[in-house]
Amino acid sequence: MNSGDSAGEFFLVTNPEFSGSPPRRAPPPIPDSISMPTPSAPVFAPSPVVSTVSRSESFDSTQVQELTVDDIEDFEDDDDLEEVNSLKISRRNPNDVGDLMLKLPSFATGITDDDLRETAYEILLACAGASGGLIVPSREKKKDKRSKLMKKLGRSKNENIVAQSQNASGLVGLLETMRVQMEISEAMDIRTRQGLLNALSGKVGKRMDTLLIPLELLCCISRTEFSDKKAYIRWQKRQLNMLAEGLVNHPAVGFGESGRKTSEFRILLAKVEESEAFPPSTGEVQRTESLKSLRDIALPLAERPARGDLTGEVCHWADGYHLNVGLYEKLLVSVFDVLDEGKLTEEVEEILELLKSTWRVLGITETIHYTCYAWILFRQYVITSEQGILRHAIDQLKKIPLKEQRGPQERLHLKSLHVRVDGEEGSRDVSFLQSFLSPIQKWADKQLGDYHLNFAEGSMVMEDIVTVAMIVRRLLLEESDIPVQSSTVSDRDQIELYISSSVKNSFARILQAVDKSDTMDEHPLALLAEEVKKLLKKDSTMFMPILCRRHPHATIVSASLLHKFYGNKLKPFVDSAEHLTEDVVSVFPAADNLEQYILDLIKSACEGENVEIHFRKLNPYQIESVSGTVVMRWINSQLGRIVGWVERTLQQERWDPISPQQRHGSSIVEVYRIVEETVDQFFGIKVPMRLTELNALFRGIDNAFQVYANHIVDNLASKDDLIPPLPVLTRYRREAGIKAFVKKELFDSRLPDQRRSININVLTTPTLCVQLNTLYYAINQLNKLEDSIWEHWTRKMPIEKIYIRKSMDDKSKCSTQKGTFDGSRKDINAAIDRIREFTGTKIIFWDLREPFIENLYKPSVSQSRLETVIEPLDVELNQLCDIIVEPLRDRVVTSLLQASLEGLLRVLLDGGPSRVFYPTDAKLLEEDLEILKEFFISGGDGLPRGVVENQVARVRLVVKLHGLETRELVEDLRSSSGKLGADNQTLLRILCHRADSEASQFVKKQYKIPKSSA
Repeated sequence: MNSGDSAGEFFLVTNPEFSGSPPRRAPPPIPDSISMPTPSAPVFAPSPVVSTVSRSESFDSTQVQELTVDDIEDFEDDDDLEEVNSLKISRRNPNDVGDLMLKLPSFATGITDDDLRETAYEILLACAGASGGLIVPSREKKKDKRSKLMKKLGRSKNENIVAQSQNASGLVGLLETMRVQMEISEAMDIRTRQGLLNALSGKVGKRMDTLLIPLELLCCISRTEFSDKKAYIRWQKRQLNMLAEGLVNHPAVGFGESGRKTSEFRILLAKVEESEAFPPSTGEVQRTESLKSLRDIALPLAERPARGDLTGEVCHWADGYHLNVGLYEKLLVSVFDVLDEGKLTEEVEEILELLKSTWRVLGITETIHYTCYAWILFRQYVITSEQGILRHAIDQLKKIPLKEQRGPQERLHLKSLHVRVDGEEGSRDVSFLQSFLSPIQKWADKQLGDYHLNFAEGSMVMEDIVTVAMIVRRLLLEESDIPVQSSTVSDRDQIELYISSSVKNSFARILQAVDKSDTMDEHPLALLAEEVKKLLKKDSTMFMPILCRRHPHATIVSASLLHKFYGNKLKPFVDSAEHLTEDVVSVFPAADNLEQYILDLIKSACEGENVEIHFRKLNPYQIESVSGTVVMRWINSQLGRIVGWVERTLQQERWDPISPQQRHGSSIVEVYRIVEETVDQFFGIKVPMRLTELNALFRGIDNAFQVYANHIVDNLASKDDLIPPLPVLTRYRREAGIKAFVKKELFDSRLPDQRRSININVLTTPTLCVQLNTLYYAINQLNKLEDSIWEHWTRKMPIEKIYIRKSMDDKSKCSTQKGTFDGSRKDINAAIDRIREFTGTKIIFWDLREPFIENLYKPSVSQSRLETVIEPLDVELNQLCDIIVEPLRDRVVTSLLQASLEGLLRVLLDGGPSRVFYPTDAKLLEEDLEILKEFFISGGDGLPRGVVENQVARVRLVVKLHGLETRELVEDLRSSSGKLGADNQTLLRILCHRADSEASQFVKKQYKIPKSSA
């Protein structure tokens, strides 16, 4: 406790390394004479202080002792070190650096990192002393030192720990910075400086850095300079161990045949150590004699030439491998800010320049320096995760010269640096570069082998780690003397290994997460596909841009691997899929979507290359093929149901109009309802489909409408059954017309027709009209149905799919567009044509047979004119027009016109023996033809005049022929010239019905036509 201005402040003097077990007694009580005022200034937390005083003085005393300025002198600046240690522990990131352990064997003497650090500092002082920069600091101004201590104890952690060195300049200030950075107490620093200066006195022309430092310090520093005997023993043990390691265990120059000297050397080291166990007088004598003998052996060994130097030019005691790199590492660590280990200290450049002065003593070359420094920086990055440190490490790795860039002496020197280490594969020789770079490579490979996990938060660090891995790989490949084609090829192979390993690990994690998930609504394979797609998206945006710089096909490798991994899980499910289940509907779309995304990635990564080469390496999921088979089974079952429904609805159809506005049958509405339901169900199936399945749906629907149309037509009687058979062709006989008429009617016409009509089921005109309306509705709605299906398909397949294997779909796609219902269109149109022709024929030859076919122009034209037929014909026409839909009206009425003209031609050319015509009848016939024509034109409300004129033209020619003289007809028939515009059969029939003896005689002679009486 301090009784000065800072009364009430306590300073604990403890260091676990030297303090032994914790005190068993209670802490000392506060003296009654000291009051504890409430401090007006902030009270700083007590800071542990490292002490060099003896344990008996600091802990074993029973008296309450006050901490005075004199005591602080003994502590020196050890308080700095303890505060630094405390801050370091609090700031250190717990990142594991186990993989970065150097591939170097341990030291036989058991020297520790602290031993190496302290010896490294002694070497640094000696090298600085060689340039005349070594002075011993004054111990005066203790009051100022106390103030300095109190200031340090109360300063913020953000202040620089080496602030006290800012007042110093040059080498002196830099050495003070190094002292604090390397955690060396001021007492040790002063002892070492004084010892080195004492060792150099009397050695004229000797440089301080050529001294055998441990031996010289043993000789020049006595026990009395240590307040703690244990500290002295530890210090002496360190110096002896360093001599053993530097000259015996790891000598820069081998002993050759001086094995005896080695044993002697070890014995002398042991004697020096044992001297402390003897009484002071005896021990000092043994120590002095042993050190003298040790000098006689050690100096000649240390001053032997090596690496091209002259005898005595360099003292080779600390440059043996691997002791030298262990010491140099401790020097390099001083470049880090002790309060922020993730940053380099401001004096880093000056420190590195100062460290070059140690290269001669430690046997450090440029390659060794850059390699050690890169490893130090990289290890620090792993501890702190500061990317700035990583960038510095990369800079140092890039500076490591390749073999051809090193000088011949350095190449030989580096070749000699190797150690034998025990590993998992047994004992093996490891070179210097392998010792330092292999751990870096191992760590980088481990991180990059699961980059999805290790760099999930940022890709910038990954880019730097990839750079580290590639640089180190190149250096180690060169070091191993294994011939490789080129670094680019090796880099690509390594990148593929990283991708393969990381993708495999990521997929395994996703698989495990999916297995543990409790999602009941989605099949695990569907969920897995979604997660894999997310992984690919992250992969392509975060990681692939980095890896593609070293492997152009990195994206393809990653996507192909995930395609394979998911495919392996998917295959058993696909192979077992036979029907459209909920699982199939869940998994197939997700799997197909994933495959399409993968193919898109590969295609975009090809950049003009032949993508088929990469596609052929993939094993396609066959989703569309299997899905197509499953969907086809469903389509076939549905289409069979549609056809059955069509047949049932037709059986129940009564062919009554649904309403005055809807003049079609109800069956077609039912057919369309079930077809549309099937189409909706088809597009409601959320599984991948091809045009093959769509075409099957089209064909099935097409067939259903063909069945519908053909079923209607099949129940229709033949048009020929409605037309009575033609009477026997006879020639005119005078006064036999009536007899022939009666005879032919009885035996040739009516009786056979009546017998035939018994077996004919002739539909009514309204029924036929409803059938026509129904067929028209069918074909009209068919266009809308086709457009709707294609619209659904376009929405279902909005983008051009990529196929791993070319299929027939590519060939059929162009032809499979509009026109998919051509078969049903053709059959429905044919059915409409047949029914309307049948309707016209039925009205004329069946409904109006008696007034039209049998009685018109009997017994003569003048006695039975066409006017008698117009009225019943008008009734039939009105009935037809009342039912038929407007778009079909003209077509159906045209059929009635054609049937009427056919009936008129039947009467004029094949009217039978009861009908005879005179040339004078032609005028009456022309009038009747005009009546029939105007009836169908109906003053412009009926058929177009041009249509009617074209139809009537054929009959008009026959009427004209009836008005010609017999001679003209005979001459044209004989010559077969066709001048009259008629064929021979027409001319012959006109002559047979001509009431003229000349005509009768001609046909008798030329054609053997029997007389009508026959």
